[in-house]
Amino acid sequence: MRIEKGQLERLDNYRWLIPRSAHPDMRAEALVYASERLLEDLLRDQSLEQVVNVAMLPGIVGRSLAMPDVHQGYGFPIGGVAATLPDEGGVISPGGVGFDINCGVRLLASEVTLDEVRPEIRGLVNQLFRDIPSGAGRSGPIHLSHQDLERIMVEGAAWMVRRGYGEAADLATCEEEGAIEGADPDSVGERPRQRGSPQLGTLGSGNHFLEVQWVETIFEPDLAQGLGLFLNQIVILIHSGSRGFGHQVCTDYLKDMDSAMRRYDIRLPDRQLACVPAHSREGQTYLGAMRAAANFAWANRQAITHFARQAFKRIFGAQRELRVVYDVCHNIAKLERHTVDARERKVLVHRKGATRAFPPGRPEIPKVYQAVGQPVLIPGSMGTASYVLVGAEGALRETFGTTCHGAGRVMSRTAAKKSAFAQNARERLEERGVFVRAETRDGVAEEIPEAYKDVDAVIEVVQGAGLARRVARLKPLGVIKG
Repeated sequence: MRIEKGQLERLDNYRWLIPRSAHPDMRAEALVYASERLLEDLLRDQSLEQVVNVAMLPGIVGRSLAMPDVHQGYGFPIGGVAATLPDEGGVISPGGVGFDINCGVRLLASEVTLDEVRPEIRGLVNQLFRDIPSGAGRSGPIHLSHQDLERIMVEGAAWMVRRGYGEAADLATCEEEGAIEGADPDSVGERPRQRGSPQLGTLGSGNHFLEVQWVETIFEPDLAQGLGLFLNQIVILIHSGSRGFGHQVCTDYLKDMDSAMRRYDIRLPDRQLACVPAHSREGQTYLGAMRAAANFAWANRQAITHFARQAFKRIFGAQRELRVVYDVCHNIAKLERHTVDARERKVLVHRKGATRAFPPGRPEIPKVYQAVGQPVLIPGSMGTASYVLVGAEGALRETFGTTCHGAGRVMSRTAAKKSAFAQNARERLEERGVFVRAETRDGVAEEIPEAYKDVDAVIEVVQGAGLARRVARLKPLGVIKG
C-alpha cells in the first residue's frame, strides 16, 4: 500500500485528512498536521502508510493522528498519536510507545544571562561532559542495589530527591510529578534490570543531548513571566529517556504480543503493530512494565539534573541555582479522560514521539502553571532553535491534548553520516557559535541540523493549527552528546 498525495483531502493550511476509504480495514480516519512544504517530506518515507495502519487498531477512537514532525518509525510513525477505548476491547501497542519508553525533555532555568556565560561556555560544556556520562552503553556514577531499583521503578524521580539528588520542588513541575501510578516491578524481567541499573544518570546516544541555551525571543511576555523565562536568560535542555531498561522492556513484550495476537484473533497489516486488549493479562503486564520503565526515565533525568547543577556551580559559584521549569515525556501510553463524541470517556492515549499539551485548567497541570497551561518543550536539531510553548484548547478538541515532540528527521542516521554536511560538522557548528563535546565523531555526524526538518516550520503548524502557543525561542551555546 502506498499513500499518494491525491488521496489526501486538504482541510486547511495545516490539516490533511486521509478518509477511511483509503483502505478497507481502516476503523477511523487519519489526520495529518502539516504545511504543504512539510507534507512533501512525508511522501518520501512510509510514515503516511503507518498512520493508516494505526487507524486499523481494534478499539481505536477518534482519529489516527500525525504531528507535524512525523516520520517513519517502528509500527507507529514517530510523531503518531492514537487513543483506544480500554473498557471496550481497545488495545495497547508497544509500537505506539516506542523502544525508549518515556524518552522526554526537561528544561532547567538559571538567573544567569548570556553575557556572563558566553565567555565561559567552553569551560561549562567541558565540565558538563565530565560530570554526565554519555554514549551507548555508558555506565553512570550511581550504584543501585536490587532493592534500590525496585523502589525507583515505583517512585521515579522522588527516590532520587530523597537521596539528595535534587529538591522536593523539582517534582512539582514534572509530568506525573515524576512517577506514574500503576508501575509493577514484577512485570519487569531480569534483562531490563541488568541493562538499566548501571545507566542511571547517563544521557545515552542517538538524538539524546544536553544543551546550554539562551532565550533569544519571547513571543508572549505574560506567558513567559508565568514560566519564569526572560530574554537572554541561560537555560539547560536535557533530552534523555529510560536507556537500556526501557529498550529491553519493549523488546521483551513485542515478542510476547506477537504470539498473543493470534490468541485474540487480531490481524493487522504490520507485525510491528503487535498489540493485545489493554485489559488482557498480557496488556496489563506490559502496562505495569512500561510504567516502571517510565519511572526509571524520570529518575534518570532527575540524576542528570543533579549533575548539571553541580557542574554549573563549579563554573559560576555555589549560589547559582538551576530551577526545573518542566519535565515532559513523549514516548508513553496513558489512561486519561477526554471528550469523545460529546461525552467524557476513559481512553488509553498512545503518544509516540508526541508531547502532551494541555491548556489552562486541566487538573493534571502543576498548580503554578494552572493559569498559563502545561509547558511544552520542543527541541530542534543540534545547532538550531528549540521552543517553549504551552498547551492550547485546540489540542484537547482534536488530538487528545497532544502536539509534536521535536523537529523530526528527514535523513536516517546512516544517510546523515554519509552526507557532505557531516564533513567538519563540529567546526561548522563552532562557526555558528555552538561549542560541541561528543563521545564519538559519529555522535555529531548523525545529528547534523540538515538531518532534521526545519523546527520553525514545524512550530508554525503547531501554532497555526491551535495545538499550542509559542512562548519562547531558545538558541544553543553548547551541546554535549553521546
